[in-house]
Formats: sequence, C-alpha cells, structure tokens
Amino acid sequence: MTIKVLGSGCANCRTLEQRTIEAMKLLNINAPIEKVTDFQQIASYGVMRTPSLVIDNRVVVQGHVPTVDQIQEILKQEVV
Repeated sequence: MTIKVLGSGCANCRTLEQRTIEAMKLLNINAPIEKVTDFQQIASYGVMRTPSLVIDNRVVVQGHVPTVDQIQEILKQEVV
C-alpha cells in the first residue's frame, strides 16, 4: 500500500497526515506515508484542492480533512 499526502505543508496538510497515521495505527496498517509538496506532482494526480490523500495512486480525499473515523473507513475500503 502506498499512501501520499498532497499539499503545500500547511496546517491542514499536517493534520491530514497525523489523522492518517492515527487511523493506520488503529487498523494495524504499516505503510509509509509520503508527503508530496511539489505542485507539478500534485497536479499530475488531477488534484485542484489540497490537502489530498492518495492511496495506491488513487485520490480518495481532496480539499478537506476528514476525521480519523472517516479515514479508517476509507482505508478499510482500500485494503479489501
């Protein structure tokens, strides 16, 4: 599983990363999280709003910071 947080490094981007880490711990998922701050790379995903969360090269969150519970649900769907 590859997980990426796309964004400029703003407070919302850091919050998304921390919540994703927490959700992964709760689900016993061990995967690295890559922070992508390069705008060309972010645009290559078709993302127009950050922060965004990408799992296995698929954008699953864009333009907001979901709760830990919501991220857990997203991760459960992606693991299946």
